[in-house]
Amino acid sequence: MLNVEDPEPSPVPDGTGHSRRVRVRYAPSPSGIPHIGNIRTALFNFLFAKNQKGKFILRIEDTDQKRIVPGAIEKIKESLLSLNLKFDEVYRQSERTMIYSKYLNLLKDKGLVYQDEGAWRFKVKSQTEKIGWNDFVHGPVAFSPGVIEDFIIIKSDGFPTYHFASVIDDHDMRITHVMRGDEWISSTPKHLLLYKAFGWEPPTFVHTPPILGPNKKKLSKREGARSVLEYIKDGYLPEAIINFLALLGWSPPPPKHLRGFGRELSRIGGPLRRDASRMDSSEVKVKEEELFSLDQLIKLFSLDRLNKNSPIFNIEKLNWFNKKYLQKYSPEILSEKTRNFSKRARTINDRQLRAIVTLVKDRLTTLADFDKIAAIFFEKGKEKPPPEEKIANAKEAIKSISTWNDRSIEKTLELWILKNKLDPADFKNTLRLAVFAQHSPPIYQSIALLTKKEVLKRIDDAVKKSK
Repeated sequence: MLNVEDPEPSPVPDGTGHSRRVRVRYAPSPSGIPHIGNIRTALFNFLFAKNQKGKFILRIEDTDQKRIVPGAIEKIKESLLSLNLKFDEVYRQSERTMIYSKYLNLLKDKGLVYQDEGAWRFKVKSQTEKIGWNDFVHGPVAFSPGVIEDFIIIKSDGFPTYHFASVIDDHDMRITHVMRGDEWISSTPKHLLLYKAFGWEPPTFVHTPPILGPNKKKLSKREGARSVLEYIKDGYLPEAIINFLALLGWSPPPPKHLRGFGRELSRIGGPLRRDASRMDSSEVKVKEEELFSLDQLIKLFSLDRLNKNSPIFNIEKLNWFNKKYLQKYSPEILSEKTRNFSKRARTINDRQLRAIVTLVKDRLTTLADFDKIAAIFFEKGKEKPPPEEKIANAKEAIKSISTWNDRSIEKTLELWILKNKLDPADFKNTLRLAVFAQHSPPIYQSIALLTKKEVLKRIDDAVKKSK
């Protein structure tokens, strides 16, 4: 197992002289299925909570009733659970309106709110001091006092705004760290004013830079901003997605802190680097070995190794991770995953499927590749057959094989090549075109996966097509 020091985490000071365990929240709006960047925020929160033996809370922020998409809450939960990011507690803000009303009344009593066209606004008192905080990622952040105007905390429909509800909930749920995207930095001064108005100690703010596309601009759907459910549907593995996302904005400790790591996962490249998320595609396959299971990431994760710079989304890196995890699977596990994914794989028995996946696994990038790469074992391709005389020679060679297994096939056909003074490459290509009519894995092993009867049948078919 990974040998990483795993001390009992220290309780977090709560500003009152007492201490409390880490509690973090992932707080999506049910306005659609969360995309991969949004899920990265959930992953970072989950890893930190579990590293600190704390709690990971799912809070559905559904106070904007007009933006709610039916079924979105179920998809949010499914997205998390598909990556094994299990939440400890679940809340819906729409079920907490009485709580927000209670705190509104407290502000009314203090004279800090006033009504405006059916809504309630928080009164921002004039002040000369800057509004600031020490962000865990960005360090000191401050805003001029004049940039914050009176803002709405309760809308005319009776539901709270994000600013009000999130502050109330974070306090009420004893959240110790608010980890969210950089886009919320500009809203934080409003939140700090509310904390001050209630006399509460604010949590630690951890604002992470957004994932950018290859053009260094906001990640678009075309460039990769899709949901994890879409990636899984396309044949990507949950463990590969987790591994990929974890390194988009976070760096693992240097190798000297990973004692014993090399014994668990073979190293195929050079040492780990500080900012692996900014690699270009030419570096992906040769300079990194960063395969971490979810349990390993939990042991390794710490906030001080979050990067200030925006990571670049690189689909080639995700492909690389997925390919490596597919190659790590035993034939039994890969067969099971392939059968669950591919309708074609469900048409053959376990023994046949294990034999095929063992032969093609190094050619797979995603599970979706199975149907394309293994298609030749289910039906012939469409390449033009070789000349008839070459096919006839290949047929006689196949008929001469007495025992039908890959070792006997290879031995018999190699002797046939020598005996008939044939060009090895040309003979193998003739077999490939006659039997599969498409590019195949090593020809002898590929032929062995079919019955002798099926091979001869395909050769006869090639003879007909060659005339």
